[in-house]
Amino acid sequence: MILVTGVSGFVGGKIMRECENVIACPSLKGLGEDDIKRIVEKSQADTIIHAAAISDIGECENDPDASYYANVLIPTYLAKASRGIKLICFSSDQVYSGAKGEQPFTENMVNPGNTYARHKLEMENRVLDIDPNAVMLRAEWMYDYYLKKSNFFMGILNAVDSVQYSSQQFRGITYVKEVAENMGRVALLPGGAYNFGSETTKSMYEITKNFLSAIDKDIRVQDAPSRQNLWMNCEKARKYGVIFSSVEDGLIRCAKDYGLIK
Repeated sequence: MILVTGVSGFVGGKIMRECENVIACPSLKGLGEDDIKRIVEKSQADTIIHAAAISDIGECENDPDASYYANVLIPTYLAKASRGIKLICFSSDQVYSGAKGEQPFTENMVNPGNTYARHKLEMENRVLDIDPNAVMLRAEWMYDYYLKKSNFFMGILNAVDSVQYSSQQFRGITYVKEVAENMGRVALLPGGAYNFGSETTKSMYEITKNFLSAIDKDIRVQDAPSRQNLWMNCEKARKYGVIFSSVEDGLIRCAKDYGLIK
């Protein structure tokens, strides 16, 4: 049985809909270590997927205490409660937000550049100190046809005259359905941190132009100023069978799933 946190959110909700043998964890907001231990024990789960977080970077900058509680302390409490239970925590590609040098980044090249990223990296380290068998997923920017949270896919669908993406920015973006589909393989990963998601060799500018062409949408793509790359090498997870479509193929799959491409 798999206990899933954050089931009202983007990732947790998709996992609940797409995966089998899952049970919803009640909200952990405001709970302490003993409360979380009781929830884990009562669930009788053999796997925990921790998808709950405060993921808005601006919100974390404005309220670092809330970010620390949600993004560091709660997963730490879960790690202490999960002895003998496989714990999977969603981290973020933002742990590379201050990184420079050769890209795409491998797992040892972290350099967080904002509060959210620093808290995610601290979470990884603290959880793995408690439970070396835990898995930390450095997830990319995820997308779907989803009205409650902005994402690349919805941004393109809703755009009217133009969009802006940089020809100098390289990063992976991932169809959240493929995230859910990979959870069974993720549960078999050895403990550690893994770059997690679709890969690409193309810039966000190229990806956007090609996707607009694929869905036959005629708007302009303006070349935006260069941004920090969050471009990851996902070979470590791929060696264990955690496989994603390429960025462009994932976007096409998502568009087909929602009837935008025949």
